[in-house]
Amino acid sequence: MGSAHEKELILWFDEIGIEDVPMVGGKNASLGEMYRKLTSKGVAVPGGYAITAYAYQYLLKAAGIEAAIREILSDLDTHDIYNLQERGAKVRDIIRNAEFPDDLRQVIVDAYRKMEEEYGAGVDVAVRSSATAEDLPDASFAGQQDTYLNICGPEALIDACKRCFASLFTNRAISYRHDKGFGQFDVYLSIVVQKMVRSDSACAGVMFSIDTESGFKDAVFLTGAWGLGENVVQGAVNPDEYYIFKPTLKQGKRPIVGKRVGTKEVKMIYDNDPNTDEPIRNIPTTPQERGSYVLNDDEILLLAEWACIIEDHYGRGMDIEWAKDGDGVKVGTGKLFIVQARPETVHSQAAKNVMETYVLKESGKVLVTGQAVGAKIGQGLANVLEDVTQIHDFKAGEVLVTDMTDPDWEPIMKIAGAIVTNRGGRTCHAAIISRELGIPCVIGTEDGSKVLKTGQAVTVSCAEGETGNIYEGLIDFEVEKIDLDNVPATRTKIMMNVGIPEKSFTECQIPNDGVGLAREEFIINSHIGIHPLALYYFEDLKAKAADDSEIAAIVEQIEAKTTAYPDDKKQYFIDKLAEGVSRIGAGFYPKDVIVRLSDFKSNEYANLIGGHLYEPVESNPMIGWRGASRYYDAKYKPAFELECRALLKARNDMGLSNIKLMVPFCRTPEEGRKVIEVLREFGLVQGENELEVYVMCEIPSNVISADAFSDIFDGFSIGTNDLT
Repeated sequence: MGSAHEKELILWFDEIGIEDVPMVGGKNASLGEMYRKLTSKGVAVPGGYAITAYAYQYLLKAAGIEAAIREILSDLDTHDIYNLQERGAKVRDIIRNAEFPDDLRQVIVDAYRKMEEEYGAGVDVAVRSSATAEDLPDASFAGQQDTYLNICGPEALIDACKRCFASLFTNRAISYRHDKGFGQFDVYLSIVVQKMVRSDSACAGVMFSIDTESGFKDAVFLTGAWGLGENVVQGAVNPDEYYIFKPTLKQGKRPIVGKRVGTKEVKMIYDNDPNTDEPIRNIPTTPQERGSYVLNDDEILLLAEWACIIEDHYGRGMDIEWAKDGDGVKVGTGKLFIVQARPETVHSQAAKNVMETYVLKESGKVLVTGQAVGAKIGQGLANVLEDVTQIHDFKAGEVLVTDMTDPDWEPIMKIAGAIVTNRGGRTCHAAIISRELGIPCVIGTEDGSKVLKTGQAVTVSCAEGETGNIYEGLIDFEVEKIDLDNVPATRTKIMMNVGIPEKSFTECQIPNDGVGLAREEFIINSHIGIHPLALYYFEDLKAKAADDSEIAAIVEQIEAKTTAYPDDKKQYFIDKLAEGVSRIGAGFYPKDVIVRLSDFKSNEYANLIGGHLYEPVESNPMIGWRGASRYYDAKYKPAFELECRALLKARNDMGLSNIKLMVPFCRTPEEGRKVIEVLREFGLVQGENELEVYVMCEIPSNVISADAFSDIFDGFSIGTNDLT
């Protein structure tokens, strides 16, 4: 800490840096660091100032309240919920009722007046806590204190500062400091006063510079929702999710390898009603807002670029909050801003090179599903709590079931066997804290607190991919641990089979030589679910829907699954297939990933939405219209074009040239040549941009005519199951 600033009451962002944590806390220090050093690299940070930790200490002494606070907390038992609540409330009341010294009040108001000169009279500011022990790599103090948004005018600012200082002694903050070994007076509070970004008229969210679930370091994980970002942080909404692959992003490519539309049922906006004391409120989103993405691709990529710049500057994985400043027409500039950045606190501290795998040993009845956080399994008796006032009813080892959590829940979260919430996304409070605690958590179940009953025995599984399942009863499971440093090297190269894109960031951490078989079928079945020809000819289907109730029902199903694609249903297929394939390609990059082209049989295609309109009824689909024979057939060729455009997008636009192709069920060399020609027609030229095309050796003709096939293709994959 620089001695010149030790007794300053306020400091502007351009006066502070990361070395000033003891003086201005983690949040302010990081904002100042980025404001000073990263704005020149294009990272936009709103201006503001810090009310220092010295100002907090000065308030306690000048107002004569420090001794009273010490007395109240002298023999506190943080595990006695009632005792904690009672004493915490007393301390907060003392601070909120304290009289600010005149000089402290004046310097805060003068700084606000200076912001008014830049931004206009009555400028709206965010008032956030910045604790001096906050955002350390091994302790996530984030969210322990309070935040106040849309604060306008000097008196409202002073009141918000009092409440912010008092929030250093919220029940959750007192408990958290105790658990982490910090004395109650070892941590001081600084305050961030920052120009509001008008995301109330746009969107905001959170991003991590690593994958939060697997710890995969080459992906940015980005979430967003309409309105102010507090809903995303708190878990009040299920946000949109995006994954971006960093290595090819840095090469100038556009590698958005995953996108998911969240339900985003509410948004937080300004409340300028003079009859209310609250400056913000939640309102329902419109159906159009719920069904569309909050960011376009250019905005997604810009935020990911900033995440890379911030991560490179700090030299570690980062947890970052962003916001968009209005629509740029009626409100604000329409530009993106970074409003907070702190170290990621889970995977940066995790043991390296030990893979722990939880496996269910039996099946059971699924009661509720949601998004899995982590990859563990937990179980116990469910305890359904409606709100935080009931936490004293919770016992260690029970499964916490509630609507959503905030930091007030933390005293019981740390003793839970598992956590289930109705709302929230992967960057919400429940997700962040459960990761840090190593507790399995399923978020966004929508109706978990209604379906599950207090006292009911349940098993919470996050070990089955991105979907978390809550099973009835206590299901047997085991934990396998593998020390990857002790896995012996093999003379033969071993490639993996991968079908589920969501598992690729975890599976790539197992020693491997790439992917020998990546199947498209799971992606088409689970991520798309619609026959490609029904999407290709969607306008024709719509025209027929008025006179055909069956087709009308199909059109309705397609519309429901493709709300983010109101104008071009073909692009839905292209994007979803490209994202699935590219996520596998990204996980194993730069090793080869051999993607087998679609190999559904006619009866399997018929099960997709609209599929029976385009598929024949075959007596033996196993040897019928499948594999290579479809790709050049005029009846299916338009669908294959969509498939090729998806693969072209993954390889060229996203930069994943490690993706190779494999042709299934190719009966004759002539058929092989036709497929190579169709691939060329649709932009996938063998030998161009390192593109190799393999063939499955799975029927007798592939063996008998192996020499002829080898003249056409770059290699074989032997399907021993089919040949024997």
